[in-house]
Amino acid sequence: MSESSAKAVADAAAAAVASVAGEAGGWRRATGLAGTAIGVLAAGAAAGVAIERMTVGRGVRRKARLALDSTGPYGALRGTPGKAYADDGTELYYEVDDAEPEGGPAPRRRRLFGRKAPAPVTVVFSHGYCLSQDSWHFQRAALRGVVRTVYWDQRSHGRSGRGVAQRRDDVPLTIEQLGRDLKAVIEAAVPEGPMVLVGHSMGGMTVMALAAQYPELIRERVVAAALVGTSSGRLGEVNFGLPLAGVNAVRRVLPGVLKALGQQAALVEKGRRATADLFAGIIKRYSFASRDVDPAVERFAERMIESTPIDVVAEFYPAFTDHDKTEALTYFEDMPVLVLAGVRDLITPSEHSEAIADLLPEAELVLVPDAGHLVMLEHPEVVTDRLADLLTRVGAVPAGATVSGYGSTSSAARRG
Repeated sequence: MSESSAKAVADAAAAAVASVAGEAGGWRRATGLAGTAIGVLAAGAAAGVAIERMTVGRGVRRKARLALDSTGPYGALRGTPGKAYADDGTELYYEVDDAEPEGGPAPRRRRLFGRKAPAPVTVVFSHGYCLSQDSWHFQRAALRGVVRTVYWDQRSHGRSGRGVAQRRDDVPLTIEQLGRDLKAVIEAAVPEGPMVLVGHSMGGMTVMALAAQYPELIRERVVAAALVGTSSGRLGEVNFGLPLAGVNAVRRVLPGVLKALGQQAALVEKGRRATADLFAGIIKRYSFASRDVDPAVERFAERMIESTPIDVVAEFYPAFTDHDKTEALTYFEDMPVLVLAGVRDLITPSEHSEAIADLLPEAELVLVPDAGHLVMLEHPEVVTDRLADLLTRVGAVPAGATVSGYGSTSSAARRG
């Protein structure tokens, strides 16, 4: 992307801020470009990208999206639903997939001196910014029935309720709050027994925030962790693949733009829908690095991201600048940890994963070539393989168990 292109997007964003002070007509004119250039940051981009010329008719593209939505199998897996409640009353939705005993129902076990059989290991998955629990589709398909798993939607995402403190009391969203939310989900869905915590991007930060606030929980019950495409801090230094001038321009106007757009959510959402083709191109750039990604997977990611309202995007974004959980990593020193990232991740660059691994010398560091931010969707076979190995090492998955069926995102491969 050229420096002039980055400046053009930043200028469009600045124009959107200015239009807030003007009449609604100005907002409508600015929404199409600025609403996409900044609202589209739901993809995790947090910066503008060059606008490429479209050569396929809009009607054809719309039909293609509808076809992919109707045939794509991704995000269709469901488990036993449950609800937890955060400390501010926010309703948090989760689902549980229980392990299936081999050979049918488990036989009745005798109690020894009145003690129950030990609880099985539960794997708790936390998703990233502007995604949902469905972003773990491939890993869920692979682990289904093999190990007890919990998938939950972060506040204001997926099927969870909007943040009560944010909507009612205008309390700024923090990563610390997300850590407390995860604690509430654990209390409801995993009241006892050992756990493995898995987090992608913001979900990894949520896991670190949990550790920072509840170290005793980590020491007593967590037996392993997997941190995928995430960061322990210094996110304000990420350049998102932009030249220096472009980064500085976007950072200068972005906080004000997001706040302004969040206050005009209805108009911005109309603009995002009207410019869906541009939206899709930006999501692809900041989500994937491979050229041969199944179009249905691309559309699946787009659908998750575009379902995140612009005011939620605006609400969460400032929290990342303040995020610093480097010290919390010490609570994971004495357990198996998987640190995995895409080499071409523009959102949380792989250098951030390397920094985490440097602080956890016993951790397994996996850098996936030709992978972007949504590595678990782009290269599910790698993520699932390393995650299965981690679970086997801690006894969550029997050594003889077969973890397969995770599929491939290659357009030529079998889906889901």
